[in-house]
Amino acid sequence: MQYNKKSVEDIDLKGKTALCRCDFNVPTKGGKITSDKRIVAALPTIQYLIAQGAKVILCSHMGKPKGEWKPELSLAVVAERLSELLGKPVVMAKDIIGEDARAKAAALQEGDVMLLENLRFDKGETKNDPEFAKALASLAEVYVSDAFGTVHRAHASTAGVANYLPAVCGYLIQKEIGVMGKALTDPSRPFVAILGGAKVSDKLNVINNLLEKVDTLIIGGGMAYTFLAAKGYSVGTSLLDAEKIDYCKEMMQKAEEKGVKLLLPVDTVVAADFPDPIDGPIEVETVDSDKIPADKQGLDIGEKTRTLFADAVRSAKTVVWNGPMGVFENPTLAKGTIAVAQALADSEAITIVGGGDSAAACEQLGFAEQITHISTGGGASLEFLEGKELPGIACLLDK
Repeated sequence: MQYNKKSVEDIDLKGKTALCRCDFNVPTKGGKITSDKRIVAALPTIQYLIAQGAKVILCSHMGKPKGEWKPELSLAVVAERLSELLGKPVVMAKDIIGEDARAKAAALQEGDVMLLENLRFDKGETKNDPEFAKALASLAEVYVSDAFGTVHRAHASTAGVANYLPAVCGYLIQKEIGVMGKALTDPSRPFVAILGGAKVSDKLNVINNLLEKVDTLIIGGGMAYTFLAAKGYSVGTSLLDAEKIDYCKEMMQKAEEKGVKLLLPVDTVVAADFPDPIDGPIEVETVDSDKIPADKQGLDIGEKTRTLFADAVRSAKTVVWNGPMGVFENPTLAKGTIAVAQALADSEAITIVGGGDSAAACEQLGFAEQITHISTGGGASLEFLEGKELPGIACLLDK
């Protein structure tokens, strides 16, 4: 994967029409936006385009309309919020590549901003239909990619349009590939990676790829129990990926051969049942990882493990974290995840948190400001850690 890509600062934008793919997939309730974080995150790129005298056409998806026009998934609420944040009107198109969008695009002056309707109202978007991509590209002269959360998908607006327009990245993607790209290709060492979450199968390639790069790999969360089973421990009724036990043995062997420290939980917080409701009260006890009772399941890492993992983070110069250490939604079972988030916040290292639940944990706990970089894309950051080529980045011009 080549990370050295041209950005908005590498091209002349004056008087040019720029099609900018943003991530405006914001949560709404009763027709009102409940969090405008993603809109705010897009502002630096949009403001740069305006300042350079570009005519700006923004586009995004929202929700999963599956090619149907659904009024409740219209981006009109985004246009309204965006004009408040920019302090200038944002023209809302009534369609995507239809007459209204084309007329409004043609009328743009330098520094004007317009927003197309939800891209996924057209089936051609997710199918990466060349005709749809071509029509989208025909509205502009330059393509700016700034929606990291979608770069792992080869859709018309994330990859297809780059076949017809010179393509560069905006500031959000520039930061993602700059920080994460450096961590994976040239990290300051010791390099520690922490993986959590439910299933080993979700992170097979990530584990394999990271063992080539890190000095220490920490495994927590539900996926740790398959590793513990691979060590010959009984894991009670804990989450177990039985088909992946041999794979875990191979990974432990690989770590040993490569001289990578592989840290697994040494103690576990267990309960008789999974909490129901998920955030409800639950009776727990802490046991050593090789002494999980047959009728109990592990739901978080224990205190000794929290100290072990925090110590490994303390000695690191680069830390990448993806996935919670336990059933983070329950206050009783969130202590492991909180301990890891705290260790990253206290660390002097370059700390990178890869989207999803880990990002939510850092934000909810108020640690976001102390983390070097919190990724804006869950699935994309995971595929990044796998070393996969991401279509939405591969299509950008190299420097």
